[in-house]
Amino acid sequence: MDKVSSRTSTDPEKHADASSLDSDQPVVNEKLERVVWRKLDIWVLPVVSLFYLLSFLDRTNIGNAKVAGLLTSLHMTPKQYSIALTVTYVPYIAAELPSNLLLKIVGPNLMLPTMLTLWGVVCTLPRFVMIAVSDFSLTVIVGVVKTYHGLLACRFFLGLLEGGVFPGLVLYLSFFYPRQRLQTRVSTFFSSASISGAFGGIMAYGIINLNGKHGHSGWQWIFLIEGAITVVVGLVSFFFMPASPDHARFLNDEEKSYIKAKLKEDGAISGDDADSFSWAEVGKAFVSIHVLIVGIVFFFSGVVLYSLAYFTPSIIQTLGYTAAKAQLMSVPPFAVAFVVAMIAAWISDRYKCRGIVSSVCSVFCIIGFAMFLRSKNHHVQYGSLFLSIPGTYAMAPAISTWNANNAAPHVRRATAIAIGFIMTNSGGILATWLLGSLSPPPALHQSDQAAAHLLRVHGRVLRAEYPLPGTREQEKGGGARTHEPPSGGSWARRQKRVVCV
Repeated sequence: MDKVSSRTSTDPEKHADASSLDSDQPVVNEKLERVVWRKLDIWVLPVVSLFYLLSFLDRTNIGNAKVAGLLTSLHMTPKQYSIALTVTYVPYIAAELPSNLLLKIVGPNLMLPTMLTLWGVVCTLPRFVMIAVSDFSLTVIVGVVKTYHGLLACRFFLGLLEGGVFPGLVLYLSFFYPRQRLQTRVSTFFSSASISGAFGGIMAYGIINLNGKHGHSGWQWIFLIEGAITVVVGLVSFFFMPASPDHARFLNDEEKSYIKAKLKEDGAISGDDADSFSWAEVGKAFVSIHVLIVGIVFFFSGVVLYSLAYFTPSIIQTLGYTAAKAQLMSVPPFAVAFVVAMIAAWISDRYKCRGIVSSVCSVFCIIGFAMFLRSKNHHVQYGSLFLSIPGTYAMAPAISTWNANNAAPHVRRATAIAIGFIMTNSGGILATWLLGSLSPPPALHQSDQAAAHLLRVHGRVLRAEYPLPGTREQEKGGGARTHEPPSGGSWARRQKRVVCV
């Protein structure tokens, strides 16, 4: 038996049939082409999408809790609320790179469900203990979480456990899908963030009616119920998440070989030596011009993304709606964002133009913020959210896939993905302070001006990034690549038409 194909690993890049993967000839099998990707879309993609939906829901439901009376119950000021949001990002950012590097070692089928279960416990357990337990030691914990400082502690551990989720999921999908099929799948699971905005608004609208039940406020019930759902999904996902195509029970041997051949042809996997852990590869990601420039784009995108994710209910409330109505009114813009993100993903994958798609989406964001800033009509201001939110949520998957597509081998790709999301969440810290004091309308308008300015800078950075020739740079002598696979074979034939992929 071939030495390579006889290995056992949780990483798809370690399993390769030399006879099929070493060939420069394109792999064509129309029957398998239809069956394989459909199977992955049925078995892998829904699990990944549910992971990110719950991640975003549990991280941003504090925005719904704020409207439901969190600040009043804990006697918090708007400044303290911004601090609570910022506390989440510090461990979140710190965890992203190490967790992405550990994903390959531990195995995504173990690491990702464990993270999901534990952060659900962080959201749920304190509230559960308040209802069911009276032991002294636990009562001390309960007394802590009933205060502002207890909230800070919970948000810290939530950020620590969620830090590796998004970069880990992008990396995980790259184990299964070739480059040209990746953005549609990344957009599908990222669009679950927009669904979480809609779903969270609907849930919060219903949950706050439990206000006073068992002595707990409506905002406390938001954390309890949504956290409990996360714990259940995390435990169940241990049984449904394959570590790699080779460990997918729903694939037969022929289908597994076909996936590995497509990944090899597409440059998503390479040799064992290139993919062994190397601190040098980590360092190369940090000095890559492509990674650094796209990192700037990630930062400004994060500012806008988290501004809308955390503050949309509060923004709507400032337009004169009640707390309950504001929760419900936040649903339609996020629902539209899901549809727009999927359309943008199809265009991006079909025409291989991730940079152009990102730029167009950022223009929609700018128009939306400009409408909100200049108009005095509350209906127009609410309508502007149907441009800014879809534009933001369609732009992020394109940038994320762009970054993942242009880095290899595995260690460098894992590092580049983590750097991108470190920058995104650094932008989230700025967002919490830009819109953290929303009480008077003038502060909201000043924040909108700042966000619109950041979007304009983001557009300029995209223009600078788009023509970079370095994304096709290759190393000499080895078969490893800086951003793309070595020339020859199918890649040589496609060189001239993947400039913006």
